[in-house]
Formats: sequence, structure tokens, C-alpha cells
Amino acid sequence: MDIKILGPGCARCHELDKRTREVVKELGIDANVEYVQDINKLIEYSILTPPALVLNGEMVCVGRVPSKTEISQIITSALD
Repeated sequence: MDIKILGPGCARCHELDKRTREVVKELGIDANVEYVQDINKLIEYSILTPPALVLNGEMVCVGRVPSKTEISQIITSALD
């Protein structure tokens, strides 16, 4: 699974990165987690309000930091 956290480096973006990595570890899944801060990449995804969570190329959450439970549900659904 390919997971990207998109954001310019603000506290909310860092929190989403932290929570996502914790969930991946807790679920014990094989995933590549990448924190993308490159402004050109953010523009490609047309993000107006960071942060954003992208799973396998699909933006699944934008503009807020979901709870670990919600991140777990999002990732588990994507695995099915």
C-alpha cells in the first residue's frame, strides 16, 4: 500500500503523519508512508486546505486530521 501525507509542514500535517505511521505499525501492514511537502506536488493534487491523506493515489481525507480510529478504518477499507 502506498500512503502519502500531503502538506506544507504545519503542526496539523505533522500530526497526521504521526497518527498514520502509528496506525500502520499497529495494523502490521506492509505500507510505504511518505510525507510530501514539495509545493509542486501539492499543487498537482490541487489541495486547498492541508493536510491530505492519499491511499494508492486516491485522496481519502483533506482539510482535517482524522482520529487514529478513523485512519485505521480508512486503511482497512482500502485493503478490502
